[in-house]
Amino acid sequence: MLIYPAIDLYEGKAVRLYKGNYSEMTVYSDDPLSIAMDFESCGCTHIHMVDLEGAKLGTTPNFEVVASVKKNTGLFVEIGGGIRTIEVIDKYISAGIDRVILGTAAVTDEGFVEKAVTEYGEKIAVGIDIKDGFVAIKGWTEKSEYTAFEFCEKMQSIGVKTLICTDISKDGAMQGTNHELYRELSERFSMQIIASGGVSSIEDVKKLRERELYGAIIGKAYYTGAIDFRRAVEVAK
Repeated sequence: MLIYPAIDLYEGKAVRLYKGNYSEMTVYSDDPLSIAMDFESCGCTHIHMVDLEGAKLGTTPNFEVVASVKKNTGLFVEIGGGIRTIEVIDKYISAGIDRVILGTAAVTDEGFVEKAVTEYGEKIAVGIDIKDGFVAIKGWTEKSEYTAFEFCEKMQSIGVKTLICTDISKDGAMQGTNHELYRELSERFSMQIIASGGVSSIEDVKKLRERELYGAIIGKAYYTGAIDFRRAVEVAK
């Protein structure tokens, strides 16, 4: 299993939200690149980045920060947040970004996902953010009509290979992750499942690895010192 340390970006800074709430934001660093370099020095090979402003606005205000991480590290970089057009996908892929994550657009525009997957294949992932059993959109501010499993079924049928699944109720809460959800997802679907939200202890990492998940995203637990990434990388193996 791969460990994906997370950097959420807002105004060029590394921040974290509590349960997706923009009014409960903590700024952890003015220098996201130095954090990415620290991840790499801990043995991480991949990084998960989210442009929180982009998620709200559908633009790429933190593009230069993301491109800088790709340029100055050897990390596999995936980015999500506001990716709603082929032009934006192309902008990231052309800058060397390894994978882009479709969120709101995947829910509201099925044709867009089909086109993206046809054009970019495995460089496309879909982020599914779950709130009360339904898929949430627009930076977690709205609930869609899809249940989590209906939506996953649809994405698999389109040909999406990687699914990043977040239980919003667990995100940033440091109370453990939703192991039951990931058990169901891994049993029902053949996509590469990456767990996100509430991965806050080495025990969480161990359990997710035992479920043979493809990856686990760790955010707040790094910033608070709750998880040692060197150990997490070893346990994930």
